[in-house]
Amino acid sequence: QVQLVESGGGLVQAGDSLRLSCAASGRTFSMYTMGWFRQAPGKEREFVAQIRDSGDNIYYARPVKGRFTISRGNARNTVYLQMNSLKPEDTAVYYCAGSSATLGRIGRMDEYEYWGQGTQVTVSS
Repeated sequence: QVQLVESGGGLVQAGDSLRLSCAASGRTFSMYTMGWFRQAPGKEREFVAQIRDSGDNIYYARPVKGRFTISRGNARNTVYLQMNSLKPEDTAVYYCAGSSATLGRIGRMDEYEYWGQGTQVTVSS
């Protein structure tokens, strides 16, 4: 089993930056792809960014491309989401997710077996 714990969310103003972290524990050797998803109130959960264990095969959702950066820590069990130029529409609960698949494309939510509890990001205008 793998446990994922997100941190770094908070309340910021439009234009500010935040860095989310996701720490994985347990059988992390079985997790080859990690991603970030988000869910705004009244909306479905959506893909944000994805990265492979090798640090390549990076994908971003169109609304965040150029503003968000996903990266992995030196330890295989950490992934970050640097969010710059935040907008009110970025307000959502952000979830870290892990997949045992070596995804070379944007993964579907059902391809991610492991999920964190989520961290709230609120961007005020």
